[in-house]
Amino acid sequence: MQGTVPTVPLGHPPRRQAPSQRGATARSHGPQAVHEALICVALPALAISGEHGQLTGHGLDGFYRGGRRLLARCRVRVGGAEPLPVQGRMLAADRARFVGTVRTTGDAGPDPAVTVERLRDAEGIERITLRSAAAQEMRLGVEVSLGTDLAELGAVAAGMAGPEIPPGVHASGLRWAAPGVQAVVTADPPPGDVLASAGLLGWEIRLPPGGTRSIELRVRMEVPGGPRPAETVAPRGRGGTMPWGEAEADGDDPRAAALLAAALDDLRALLVRDPLHPGDVHLAAGIPWRCGRLAPAEALWAARMTLPLGVRLAAGTLRTLARTQLSGPGADNGRIAGALRHAGPHLPPGCTGVEATLLFPVVLAEARRWGLPDQEVRPLLPAAERCLAWLRHAVGDGKYLADPLPGGPYRCETQAHAHRAALLGADLLEAYGRPGAEAWREWAAALRRRFREDFWADDLGGGRPLAARTADGRGIPLLGCAAAHLLDTGLLGGGEYAPRLLDKVQTEQLARLFGGPALDSGWGLRSLGAKEPGYNPFGHRSGAVRIHETAVAVAGLAAAGYENEAGALLRGVLDAAGAFGYRLPEMYAGEQRSAKGAPLPHPAACRPAAVAGAGAVQLLTALAGVRPDVPAGSVAIRPPRTAPLGALRFTGLRVAEQPFAVRISRLGLGMVEEAADGLQLGV
Repeated sequence: MQGTVPTVPLGHPPRRQAPSQRGATARSHGPQAVHEALICVALPALAISGEHGQLTGHGLDGFYRGGRRLLARCRVRVGGAEPLPVQGRMLAADRARFVGTVRTTGDAGPDPAVTVERLRDAEGIERITLRSAAAQEMRLGVEVSLGTDLAELGAVAAGMAGPEIPPGVHASGLRWAAPGVQAVVTADPPPGDVLASAGLLGWEIRLPPGGTRSIELRVRMEVPGGPRPAETVAPRGRGGTMPWGEAEADGDDPRAAALLAAALDDLRALLVRDPLHPGDVHLAAGIPWRCGRLAPAEALWAARMTLPLGVRLAAGTLRTLARTQLSGPGADNGRIAGALRHAGPHLPPGCTGVEATLLFPVVLAEARRWGLPDQEVRPLLPAAERCLAWLRHAVGDGKYLADPLPGGPYRCETQAHAHRAALLGADLLEAYGRPGAEAWREWAAALRRRFREDFWADDLGGGRPLAARTADGRGIPLLGCAAAHLLDTGLLGGGEYAPRLLDKVQTEQLARLFGGPALDSGWGLRSLGAKEPGYNPFGHRSGAVRIHETAVAVAGLAAAGYENEAGALLRGVLDAAGAFGYRLPEMYAGEQRSAKGAPLPHPAACRPAAVAGAGAVQLLTALAGVRPDVPAGSVAIRPPRTAPLGALRFTGLRVAEQPFAVRISRLGLGMVEEAADGLQLGV
């Protein structure tokens, strides 16, 4: 999510309006709401509309390709009237179905005789089918009103799309042209009537008793002289080999299966390939706001949280980011570039590049434990070493890492990222005989000693971690879900986790805070506690529930032994997922759960979003407790003994690049049902 975005309606011109009457449309001000939109995604293609299915020409409605809106208006009229919307729903991440009814003069009673179905594919295909339940043949006029501005998605979001472009007749449809790009809509069967000045295609349909008739529209981009650059940056991911297999979950709670299936469907839709290195894939951050430029932190988090599905996504993401790593003289050498990110009302924006730089060696080290082969790890080691060298230079003679550099503040989660990078980076260096492993472990140990004193505020409730410290030493004792990263230590050898930044007493207190009503909304963790100044249930860093941090907290609490708190958060998110059809958005409002309530959608949340889909995977696979050490030829299974969802079985996971299946009993006992040959199983 990129903050609030003003809306610009494209305007729906009156039927058979002359081109001279169309002009720049009036703009509406305020945030662009997408929480009720149905968004079909198969990057670089997407289609957005309301549940009614009509592309109105307002807001974000339209078919897009490579970030360009090819069609903004596609309104269907049957018998002179728009169908009455009955249902609109997603069939998959890339397809939607809309159903409406039409009353005709031949209808004898209250029951409509004609049903209109629209099947929409993100790739630019729409099939309109009329079905008759009448006892006699009907003749119905069908009109499709089309229009577009050929605007970039960013311009649409910013309210700068401009007026519609006059179309011209093209074969069996219409064509719109702008500098460097053209959009074409063709129809099958060809329309009997084409009125370019109004953007109208018309048919006279003979519908026999109980019969059906269909019209298929195809929207495509044409680029004079060859493909657009935006097309080659993000070619469609689902056309090639998936970076993971067909993972499934089943057990006592059927919601687990529904959530995992929806998450994988969303993640498939967000896959992006590097055109120069087509074997490398990564995930776009989210739809509709963040499907363009690579978001390195989100891509790495998603790759890390989906490691139980396989290492191919992590490998592609790491290689892609290694090619973007900054080099040359200066303080930025070794850093991964990333944009600033809003951090709420109390802290300045943080740098996603800092987070990505610290994540890089962590994801590489953990991918190796899950089975990334040595021949793929070794070429990435220099990039990981440059990340660590950047960290050493950025900290310098100071105690902590500032974010953003150089003035700070010193955020608690940034220190957690740096601590984890040091320990897992040392693990990598030692495994491949590179120098510096012991020095990084000593640095991490010194950071733990300082952090436990400097980043903890005692109070009558047992204390809390500081959200940050300022450059002049002032503590900021805000309670928010960013503290979940203090529980996330990273996987080392033998199925063991790295040491935590907090000591045992502090960790227990943090678990207690995560289980309390100030942070736990009943639907997941709030990004800022309900009792903190500036709390806003819709604030994406000041009170909304974020799936990413809630998933990190659940996994961290379970690993630390606080299974009841982990289970409560997990069940809250699973309950919330049902309200979203199990297609979790990146966030939703952090209002307190009530007995008969439902989570409130955030009007500007990305859906699908990489960290939400991957977070759902981590939430569920944390219940399996799989801790691999493929280089040592072993894998341990340590599920939560509380079994918060009862008996549960996972198939299609991958360890050592081979299928892995595990069953968890109602007593929290794990049993491996399928694994790679030669792996020693342990607990």
